[in-house]
Amino acid sequence: MKTVDQIARDIVRREGGYVDDPDDPGGATKYGVTIHTMRRLGLDLNGDGAVDTQDVRALSEAEAVEIFKSHYFAKPGIGGLPVALQPSVFDMYVNAGSHGVRILQRCLGQFGQSVAVDGIIGPRTRNAAEAAWGMAPDYLVDAYGIARRNYYYALADRRPASRKYARSRSGGKGGWIRRAEEFISPKYHLSLAEHKRRCASWG
Repeated sequence: MKTVDQIARDIVRREGGYVDDPDDPGGATKYGVTIHTMRRLGLDLNGDGAVDTQDVRALSEAEAVEIFKSHYFAKPGIGGLPVALQPSVFDMYVNAGSHGVRILQRCLGQFGQSVAVDGIIGPRTRNAAEAAWGMAPDYLVDAYGIARRNYYYALADRRPASRKYARSRSGGKGGWIRRAEEFISPKYHLSLAEHKRRCASWG
């Protein structure tokens, strides 16, 4: 099993370098760290008294890894979940914040666990995750990954500007879908035809 540091480095690799896409609500981003996160953490890297795009550009891979480990793994308590779930939940928390936990909580409800969908990993969520893992250790990680994939499709349904993240220009799987499927067993991956049918209503 990978260490937290290795998982964080995988996320940095997956996120890539500096981008400032006007269609991305996160704004200027580097290695998955958004300008909003840097402002919240007060990361004025060039010391000019303002956290702006220049600070985002100056962010190093090592700094991004430490931000993720401290604020997206340790702080939300992802380490309290079953070990096999941690990489996918960690990755989703970086990508979608507490929505990643809400997705997990709804998923746990489908496994018969009574847990509030509040985006907080407290004792009840930890206990529910352990119980669900005990019931279906061979399926829980896949179920969460599939729920992630469904979340991305639903988000693209609601927000046309985000569809380019779920569907490539050629009609193939976009970055969001490929990202979710990195944590899903190949037997549960959608075929290209299935993906295209899912996106057909987008025109």
